Amino acid sequence: MRGILAGAAAVTLVLSPAAVATADPVAPQADTPCSSEVEGALTWPAGADAPLTCDGASWRPVTDPYPISDEWVSSGPVMTLHGQGRRNPMLESGRWTATPLTPETACGATQFAVISGTPTLGPPQSDRGEPGRPLDLEVVPRLFTVELTGDCLWRRSS
Repeated sequence: MRGILAGAAAVTLVLSPAAVATADPVAPQADTPCSSEVEGALTWPAGADAPLTCDGASWRPVTDPYPISDEWVSSGPVMTLHGQGRRNPMLESGRWTATPLTPETACGATQFAVISGTPTLGPPQSDRGEPGRPLDLEVVPRLFTVELTGDCLWRRSS
């Protein structure tokens, strides 16, 4: 009887929509497949020494020591990038759109900007989209860092 209940509980957990919807996507790794939808975009998986770029078929290591892009792919819990409030920014300020790569994904961004004329950061500015819906946001000019969340393609439009 105990085995039947344990089996039923395991099946319920595996088939539960909540269990599927809350799982973080697997971060890209070098030489793993990527889709043409994200061709040319960069990503920087947590713990990686360097970013990766999608060549339309697979993720390849980036050799530029100061990568900058108008297209980034976030996956997993958080990807932190540097903005124009630091030397060698990875992205520029302006209008950005985050497009979820899966229907259940909600894209999010938390920005930390340098207060003009000081060496301090202002309060965080957070934006979060709805699952499956694009998120439009303005990346601030003195961005120090931004934390991007969700399985999303981020594109600068200005």
